[in-house]
Amino acid sequence: MKKILVPTDFSDYAHYALKVAAEIAKKNNGEVILLHMLELPHQAGDAIGSGHDLPEIMLFKNTAISRLEDLMDDPCLDGVKVSEVIQFELAFDGIMNISKKNNVDLVVMGSHGASGFKEMFIGSNAEKVVRNSEIPVLIIKKEQENFNIDKFVFASDFSEEIKKPFEKVVEFANEFDAELNLVMINTPSSFKPTHVAKDIMSNFISNFNIRKYSTHIYNDTNVENGVLNFANYIDADLIGMSTHGRKGLAHFFNGSISEDLVNHAVKPVVTFKI
Repeated sequence: MKKILVPTDFSDYAHYALKVAAEIAKKNNGEVILLHMLELPHQAGDAIGSGHDLPEIMLFKNTAISRLEDLMDDPCLDGVKVSEVIQFELAFDGIMNISKKNNVDLVVMGSHGASGFKEMFIGSNAEKVVRNSEIPVLIIKKEQENFNIDKFVFASDFSEEIKKPFEKVVEFANEFDAELNLVMINTPSSFKPTHVAKDIMSNFISNFNIRKYSTHIYNDTNVENGVLNFANYIDADLIGMSTHGRKGLAHFFNGSISEDLVNHAVKPVVTFKI
């Protein structure tokens, strides 16, 4: 976790994410890249493409530079290597492009979630990043006084396709010296006898070198409720999920448990792309 990208809109939620990113950077001798996206009206974007410096555009940019410089002096960043990027681009596109360009290891984002029609038809930038990012994404929902990960819940069906992203899960847990609580959620529509579930999990983890872990089977009405209830039951510090990154109609009809958790969980959530 040497390079950590923190998109900011200067909100309280973005600041919660920045504080967590700073703690991670300090523990790993890493650096933080602060990113602010300037989403301008269409005609302003055309002007930028034509090489014209409109007074309104320069005002937006200079204001953003001033606020970023103030943010870089935040006490939480003391002792942390920090760089700043201002991009004229849609927030989601900019986050994806800057992540790839800078070989980022982790994206840390603040989010207040979404609900109702906003969640169904528009979604948040955090949800879009979770769906598409090739690197782990850590979502922070509230202020964390000290971001220590003692209990890390990772929920999965532990199928073959999970093995590749699980390598990053293990790396993440080991870096934080966290206990990895592996859980399979049993639901009425996808029920497995205990001995079958245990065999699946045992065979799966035999291929990995995990410092500290435990396995669990938890019964609930659906997977999302099961993950949230189990995490609360053991008082977990972090919830981890893998995501398929479904798009278009497949995403609309099938949904994504990881994205639902990003919207509904209060605890921090980290996602790993399959």
